[in-house]
Amino acid sequence: MTHLHLIGIGTGNPDHLTLQAIKALNAVDLVMIPRKGESKADLAELRRTICAEVVTNPATRIVEFDLPVRDAANPAYLNGVNDWHDAIAGVWQATMTAHPAENVALLVWGDPSLYDSTLRIAARLPDVTVSVVPGITSIQALTAAHAMALNEIGAAVTITTGRQLLEGWPDGADTLVIMLDGKCSFQSIDPAGVSIWWGAYVGMAEQIILSGPLAEVGSQIVATRAQARAAHGWIMDIYILRRS
Repeated sequence: MTHLHLIGIGTGNPDHLTLQAIKALNAVDLVMIPRKGESKADLAELRRTICAEVVTNPATRIVEFDLPVRDAANPAYLNGVNDWHDAIAGVWQATMTAHPAENVALLVWGDPSLYDSTLRIAARLPDVTVSVVPGITSIQALTAAHAMALNEIGAAVTITTGRQLLEGWPDGADTLVIMLDGKCSFQSIDPAGVSIWWGAYVGMAEQIILSGPLAEVGSQIVATRAQARAAHGWIMDIYILRRS
């Protein structure tokens, strides 16, 4: 029986690791690091940097594996995601079989509980138990970068995706957190009376933040995002929308 530790690492800044995360990394036998292709080599390097800085147990082994690529052209979105998760689970299983260990760790961006499928993928593995070490989420990193409170007093917050925002502003909340948005979906809504707090690479050395009335800064965010993606080959961004 293998025990899989899913360790939240925040946004890749080693300072975001909790003491619990550091202890867990030093207690495992094996750390698995995914490679996502040349354009996202920085992501694997950040994981290597974290391990180099905090793993002091000489018995801890570190191995890397190539992450399968999702078929983004599949018109059946959920089916495509499920197939992708099956493929990832297969690669995890093959890596653990090739490197037997009782305790294995995966470093998860942000926290495994929030818009992350690591737990769903892990559930596909036979004879594997799972525990989670929570990490700083991109939401926390964004609000900290802007020095703002996420919610208005006594008010609700809706956390959703760019895909859902394209269908309209969700009912029941004046504050939205938008994740997983590769299309700057805020362009689809009426900007009147809406403010935005946007950030890319939040918590990292490359951090970029912009904020203001959506009507004034929306186009600047679109251009800045495109430039940053071209410069780095990848981008992680998140934003908050609030109606007055």
